[in-house]
Amino acid sequence: MNRTKKTITGFHVTLMFVAFFGVIMAVNFLMAGLALGSFSGTVVDNSYVASQKYNQWLEESRKEAAHGWTVNEPVRVSDRLQMSVTGSSDTALSDATITAIAEHPVGRTEALSLTFEEKMPGQYTSNEALPAGRWKLKISISEGGRSFDLVGEVM
Repeated sequence: MNRTKKTITGFHVTLMFVAFFGVIMAVNFLMAGLALGSFSGTVVDNSYVASQKYNQWLEESRKEAAHGWTVNEPVRVSDRLQMSVTGSSDTALSDATITAIAEHPVGRTEALSLTFEEKMPGQYTSNEALPAGRWKLKISISEGGRSFDLVGEVM
């Protein structure tokens, strides 16, 4: 039995290098495409402008905290959102105007505007349906010339 050994030639080495780096490049391009397609990458549009408004935002936050309002995290009931708001003396905050902007966390859909209606004292339910999924909420509450803004999330 006469066995001959196959030799590795320059052509084989070239094919191995091309295959090796081809796999690496394909995975890198795939991962970059998935990353860019699933996240917008921006937290604020202009960080310089945001830094200039920081002290103003802190002052607004102090004023809102002085109201003493407590807002429970919004919960999904069927396809609507419910939330309760209490005043500084732990009584229901009635006759408030509540609006919210619901945004998909990675911007896959357009933002939705929600308005809330008081069903019971201090208990508010959205008039519009919110599709299933995870949503970031920018909630605005106003009552008697006072306002309160907060950010929430609902699954």
